[in-house]
Amino acid sequence: MSVHLLDHPLAAHIMTHLRDVTTKPATFRTLAYQLSLLLAIEATRDLATEEKLIQTPLEAATGRVLPHRPLVVVPILRAGLGMVQPFLDTFPDVSVGYLGLERDHTTAVARNYYCKLPPLAGRRVFLVDPMLATGGSAAQAISVAKQHGAANPTLVCIVAAPEGVAEVERHHPGTIIHTAALDRTLNAKKYIVPGLGDFGDRLYGTGA
Repeated sequence: MSVHLLDHPLAAHIMTHLRDVTTKPATFRTLAYQLSLLLAIEATRDLATEEKLIQTPLEAATGRVLPHRPLVVVPILRAGLGMVQPFLDTFPDVSVGYLGLERDHTTAVARNYYCKLPPLAGRRVFLVDPMLATGGSAAQAISVAKQHGAANPTLVCIVAAPEGVAEVERHHPGTIIHTAALDRTLNAKKYIVPGLGDFGDRLYGTGA
């Protein structure tokens, strides 16, 4: 398993405010966007480029551009939606799929209730889900992506627990995970601690 931990002062600053229980939904959404942008840039560091001859105002020059090879970003609903926009805003050619997985809070087992994916074969696929807790949803999402043609989908999350990382490794050895934080553990209710609470509720203001 290759876990890439985002190491940047701005990321640490943003994460602190995301964790803060006093952070309101509007600010939380802005911070989630900013951190997801940093993660998107880091997760795509190895994208291939090709030479392109251009004309500057002064002379001809050779630069490098991304080839026409669309990225695919697949949010795991609903919280994953909060991580999609940075990919759309940053990269010139992106397709978006949707995968609905709902965790039963009693059993912690995910239920697949929606799947709408573009062609995945031959494309770089990024599965985005803010919280990698038990790893059940992530492992299931990776399985679905592979069934639809993805070769080596990358998992991008904001906070991960060691248990979730281990579960993904157990089902899909070698999966690359990009995360902004690797927290201590899961509590008895299968929530990441110290964590930041229910990401979806905080993102959309639907908590108690």
